[in-house]
Amino acid sequence: MIVPPLLQRGNRVALLSTARKILPRELAPALPVFEEWGLEVVWGKTLQLEHHQFAGTEAQRLSDLQQALDDAHVKAIFCARGGYGTAQIIDELDFTNFIRNPKWIVGYSDITVLHSHLHTRLKTATLHATMPINFAGNTPQALQTLQQALFEKPPRYTFVPHELNRPGIAKGQLVGGNLSLLYALIGTPSDINTSGKILFIEDLDEYLYHIDRMMNALLRSGKLHRLAGLVVGAMTDMKDNTVPFGEDACQIIARYVRPFGFPVAFGFPAGHIPDNRALILGKRAHLEVGAEHCGLQYL
Repeated sequence: MIVPPLLQRGNRVALLSTARKILPRELAPALPVFEEWGLEVVWGKTLQLEHHQFAGTEAQRLSDLQQALDDAHVKAIFCARGGYGTAQIIDELDFTNFIRNPKWIVGYSDITVLHSHLHTRLKTATLHATMPINFAGNTPQALQTLQQALFEKPPRYTFVPHELNRPGIAKGQLVGGNLSLLYALIGTPSDINTSGKILFIEDLDEYLYHIDRMMNALLRSGKLHRLAGLVVGAMTDMKDNTVPFGEDACQIIARYVRPFGFPVAFGFPAGHIPDNRALILGKRAHLEVGAEHCGLQYL
């Protein structure tokens, strides 16, 4: 697995949107963070473009990301926000120059498309972390772990045990991201291989029956059968029908993994929440799930 080099003060980074449109004023609160970290920010053209709900047409978003991927002076690419749209351009990207000069891709939610594609096709680690549109509302820990992962070393985590956890110890590459996107990528060139790996999932604003449908698809496509472990982040703002589904999101997930023996940890602080801790996807990790302690660290 290719791990991009750590950042240094004075490095140049790109800020752009591969998905939903965004206004420059929405990013104003993030600029002091970049300044404090000593980074020179190159603003992508997509930050000032609008095409319906998108940050420009597919061609414009493709061009903006391609330019950042090709620029050897850009050491990281921060996706400004999620939404929807990254999957529309992923197959047209040329990663030839990126592989010669690998750099961190930072984001979550819709950016799961980039995470999964880079792991599957390019064997390159990426950073599942908060995005600039969220910086103002993030906890100090969310920003600190992002800074630590980019400039220092991988964070080490301890978190509170959950009643649905299954104890055990697992080692393997950490992969995953947004459950809806992982589900949408099944059978595509960006689909991830989960065999022997630790899978991380999180989601936002989904009906409970859809969580069941997506977990069923993971099961039927073989994604759960040979997992080393499962880490479940925030399942935020889940919705129910008039006739209740009968289980919450965590209970649904627990039911689908019950036949297997790998350790399962619910409640990891990452996803669509203010305390969205940074995770290096593609890097080997050690997961420990105990009755009184849960931990995740990188190897």
